[in-house]
Amino acid sequence: MSENIAALSEQELAELIAKASRELEAKRHGKKREVIAQIKELAASIGVHVEISEGEKKPASRKGSTVPIKYRDPTNPKNAWTGRGMKPRWLSALLEQGHSLDEFRV
Repeated sequence: MSENIAALSEQELAELIAKASRELEAKRHGKKREVIAQIKELAASIGVHVEISEGEKKPASRKGSTVPIKYRDPTNPKNAWTGRGMKPRWLSALLEQGHSLDEFRV
């Protein structure tokens, strides 16, 4: 077979590769349908209904999302904290003075 492939032109090789890729994808799709049918059949045999969704869900991206501010310094509105991560210095200082965290809740 390698002798036959070596004799092909670039165009013929590209066409062969494209055809082989399409055929491989069709075989994989057919196999997937067979397996899903088997799973549903097995589930039905014990009285269970299954829903199988094809394709993968992409995880929700948190990139660029903003978290709302939960705490703000009443004396300086620029000082704000979302409640995530370490407490900012301004808040830690006020808590050490005896203030309650709820006093700064927005």
